Amino acid sequence: MTVLLVYVDDILITGNNSAHIASLIAHMHSAFSMKELGLINYFLGVSVTSSSSGYFLSQSKYTAEILTKAGMADCKSAPSPMSVKSSSLSSATMAYSNPSLYRSIVGALQYLTITRPDISFAVNHACQTMHAPTEADFASVKHLLRYLKGTLHQGLSFTPGPLELHAFSDSDWAGSVHDRRSTTGYCVFLGPNLISWSAKKQPTVSRSSTEAEYRALAQAAAELSWLQMVLTDLHIAHPCPLLWCDNLSAISLSSNPVFHSRSKHIAVDYHYIRERVASKQIFVKHVASSDQLADLFTKALPVSRFHFLRDKLMVLSSPSGVF
Repeated sequence: MTVLLVYVDDILITGNNSAHIASLIAHMHSAFSMKELGLINYFLGVSVTSSSSGYFLSQSKYTAEILTKAGMADCKSAPSPMSVKSSSLSSATMAYSNPSLYRSIVGALQYLTITRPDISFAVNHACQTMHAPTEADFASVKHLLRYLKGTLHQGLSFTPGPLELHAFSDSDWAGSVHDRRSTTGYCVFLGPNLISWSAKKQPTVSRSSTEAEYRALAQAAAELSWLQMVLTDLHIAHPCPLLWCDNLSAISLSSNPVFHSRSKHIAVDYHYIRERVASKQIFVKHVASSDQLADLFTKALPVSRFHFLRDKLMVLSSPSGVF
């Protein structure tokens, strides 16, 4: 089994037979003008450091460039990426004087979420105002940049473990004060490693917390289904994934057709999750709200709660002397 990841003119090659990989590289050299860089250490702006315990992915150099671009290379740090307090009314309505800078910084921050799931919700929130940012919006971005200043060397660690998929799904019902749409958040683990996550506002208004949670369940189930197909294509055997949710009504709705008469306003396509549960391709189980890891992707959190969830998601600093 040999896998090639190709992005424009950058290629990663991996597989389970080093001799075959070497033969493939030699054949590619004969057909194309290529430069071989050896074992991976930097790819598309992501630093990859290997050790006996696994890999550590970070974008510290890229983060420093964003801070310099925003003129905040020497700013003070903040304990969390987003404040739970709302901005003053005057700053919330006053248009920001340099919207091009705002869009440039927020656009760069989107790429940073590749190794920084802890800023996903804050970046998603900032993206929603790119068309007409206000002074308050830019103040929120500066708060996020101050958080990045204090966590410059954080990233994702990957360690060996069982090849089992499990995910956490959550939503913040009517969390947006502007249009009362809910936010979907989920995170997917392969063994102990976080491999996929999302923080995204739902496209329509949910009329109940159950509906908002059910929509989030469907999104997480679709992501799990896609990852199952990837693992199958790689000939990796894996058990049925677990999907954790902290809303008992949404869990019941995913498997009990009796609820249908009270939920006809939910779009038909969201009953996808029910089919997956009925065919035993996904198991949906309850998790306490205090242990809901996807909470990090749905709302601004107090510092203590944010740090607890961030550490649970394995968003870690590179240990000195190890990586």
